Formats: sequence, C-alpha cells, structure tokens
Amino acid sequence: MNVTTKNFTLVTTVAAGLSAAILGLAAPAVAAPSGAGSAKDTITQLENQGNRVIVNRKSSAPLSDASVVAVRQGNEIQEYTWDAQHDDRVLETVGRVVFVDVR
Repeated sequence: MNVTTKNFTLVTTVAAGLSAAILGLAAPAVAAPSGAGSAKDTITQLENQGNRVIVNRKSSAPLSDASVVAVRQGNEIQEYTWDAQHDDRVLETVGRVVFVDVR
C-alpha cells in the first residue's frame, strides 16, 4: 500500500466516523399524528402520549380550524417512580416537551 492509498483510507475513515457521530447526536423527530384533522386533534393526541405540548400560533385561527405547520421535539420529561418491588424510586422518562406550530 503506498502513501496516497493510506492517506485516502485514513481520510475516508475519519469522514465516516464524523458523519456517524453527527447523525447520532441529532434528535429524532417527533412524528405528528397522521391523518386529516385539526391542530386541536393533533395536540390532544400528543398530550395523550404523555407529552407536554407548547403551541406556537402563526395566526389567530382557533385551534379547531388551524392546521399544523411543524412539530419539533424538545427535552425529555422525567419523574421519579417506584420500581417493581415498590422499595426504590427510579428516575424515568415519562414524555417529552413538543413544540407545535399552527396556522
């Protein structure tokens, strides 16, 4: 293997590693409930999944007439719950903060 091939292999390996690291740090997108419906329906479904929804209004339309423009994932919501034996409390993720833009 000559020096050029070694350098190319090293650069390719480093680039692949950096790409994997960047993609691994990206937060997964929150899937908005599918199907036709109002922004109010979408917000209700997200809340029923244990999420805390923060609505960003892009118009003055009532939520029942508004449509969802974007759904963005925020931080996890964590709280202490009892373990299976009920003798120890553990910190558990119980939902997420979800930002919903409506128009």
